[in-house]
Amino acid sequence: MRNRSLSFKLTVFILFSVGLIFLAAFAYNYYFSREAVLGYVKENAGNLTQATVSRMESVLSGVQKAPRQLALWLELNPYREDDLLKNIRALLLGSPEIFGSTIAFEPGAFQRRKFFYAPYSYREKDQTIKTIFLGDGEYQYFFRDWYQVPRELNQAVWSEPYYDEGGGNIVMATYSVPFNRMEKGAKVFGGVVTADLSLAWLQEIVGAVKIYKTGYAFLISQNGVFVTHPRKDLILRESLFSLAEERGDKNLREIGRAMIRGEQGFVPTREMVSGKKSWLAYAPLAASGWSLGVVIPEEELLAGIQQLNREVLLIGLLGGILLVIAISLVSGTITKPLRFLALKTKEIAQGNLDSDLPESGSRDEIGQLTRSFGEMRLALKMYIRHLAEVTAVKERIESELKIASTIQQSFLSRHFPSPGADSPFDLHALLEPAKEVGGDFYDFSLLDDDHLYLAVGDVSDKGVPAALLMAVTKTLLKSLAGPGIDPADILKRVNQEITRENAANMFVTVFLGILNTSNGRLVYSNAGHLPPVRIRSGREPEWLPLPKGFVLGGLENARYRPETVILEPGDRLVLYTDGVTEAMNGEGALYAGSRLLAAVRESASGSAAELVGAVKDSVQSFVQDNPQADDITLMGVLYRGKRKGSEIINN
Repeated sequence: MRNRSLSFKLTVFILFSVGLIFLAAFAYNYYFSREAVLGYVKENAGNLTQATVSRMESVLSGVQKAPRQLALWLELNPYREDDLLKNIRALLLGSPEIFGSTIAFEPGAFQRRKFFYAPYSYREKDQTIKTIFLGDGEYQYFFRDWYQVPRELNQAVWSEPYYDEGGGNIVMATYSVPFNRMEKGAKVFGGVVTADLSLAWLQEIVGAVKIYKTGYAFLISQNGVFVTHPRKDLILRESLFSLAEERGDKNLREIGRAMIRGEQGFVPTREMVSGKKSWLAYAPLAASGWSLGVVIPEEELLAGIQQLNREVLLIGLLGGILLVIAISLVSGTITKPLRFLALKTKEIAQGNLDSDLPESGSRDEIGQLTRSFGEMRLALKMYIRHLAEVTAVKERIESELKIASTIQQSFLSRHFPSPGADSPFDLHALLEPAKEVGGDFYDFSLLDDDHLYLAVGDVSDKGVPAALLMAVTKTLLKSLAGPGIDPADILKRVNQEITRENAANMFVTVFLGILNTSNGRLVYSNAGHLPPVRIRSGREPEWLPLPKGFVLGGLENARYRPETVILEPGDRLVLYTDGVTEAMNGEGALYAGSRLLAAVRESASGSAAELVGAVKDSVQSFVQDNPQADDITLMGVLYRGKRKGSEIINN
């Protein structure tokens, strides 16, 4: 047998194929039976979920319709106090699913002598309608979410579920519709009309959903908070995300995100309390932004298939035992080398690459296989060592890039003032890093009602160190800024701080200014940065004169000087980094300051966003497909002057 071919030996072992065929047939039957059951359950669960959602949606739509109509009536018709009380009462009489309703006016909007005015009608336990007036020192309704959110968004919204202490004194959700009133010929916010929905009604509908023995349904709000659940202690106290965090369940967290995004699905998960394997069907309630979920335990779902498979497996096991006894009597000696080789290769597969392989002097396939495994073991050791080195380098680089990118993006403000707002200034900025992370930054904020803080900077290096230094510099600058504080003094103090800790010998260029929006006085200083462009009405764009100042992080005792310029209403500034002027096209030519002035000249009368967009488009048109070599940062500022009525004040 020693010199026999492996094909001869495999002839003896052919009987083992019977077992393989059986296992394959068993696995095939189990897999497709399971898929068929899951498909059937998915369809039924989807239908059940949609039917429940439709039932709730029909009621929610009716709840929404009544306050919308009342809000429209308030905007189009004159009214007195008794008209308001009658309409609120009529709303409840016409919509039995609504627990309570109020018309909450802005302070002094209904009657100047009444700071609070919010008549609230609700149903008593005996279904009689009672009316009270909301608003006092303890219950200031205009600070409540059901009032503030529609006021700020200027649109109708559903509130998060809450316990309305001082109003209906029940757990409810409120649908709020804002309405306007006419004041001096213009529309101004007048208040909100609400419709309160008792969660007891939702609990009754959702609690009626049953599937298998222990399957159940639950409802979550727009933030993932449990609105209904068989476990009462979870309602309004826990959310899908808090449970996922408590259990460390990333899958449940992703399911929660999909549900609050308004998606629909049927996915495997674990039951939120017991942790057992389950399936979850979910669908959104479009009217309120909530989502309904139906939990189906997997052991109940697959109970029939598992019982059948256990019986089939038992029959196959008994037959297999008889077959093994018969074959083992013949194959014991023949398979001994293979068994020993399999044992050693198992150790290799578990990571023991130093395990000794059995010596084989035979020339058949077993001998060849043994020698091949020996060669493979050596090759694997070399490959794993090389792979570990490469993986460590790659993970370190990816980690640094991710951290730096997160830091940089989180430090940049993207909330710019609206161009049409009645504000003394208009501002817009952008930062386009050349790679994943960069060292550029911009910053702006109102220090008080009349002082606007502006900063643009560029770190000398790139990558993670530059991103970290950018974050530190930006934070230090802003923490020291304030009305009446000299920008030169700010740069001096930040430079001293950075220089003391600058082991990497990097530096930062910064332009820093504080604009008095009431009179146009701009006090600024410079730390080795490029001069901004100033645009004055009827004149050619020009460079803003800069005081001398060394870069931050270069010399600990560097001095900085302030400069002052008075901006006239209509003046514009363009701040930038060298990624703009040093942008290079395919022929190696630089964009340079002349092209920047030309781009600014063409959009000299536009808004801040148009000014920034014009420069960005000009740079892109110049470089075309040439790769971006440096970060590009732009900030546009339009000074309008302080306004009073239709006049511009510039003291």
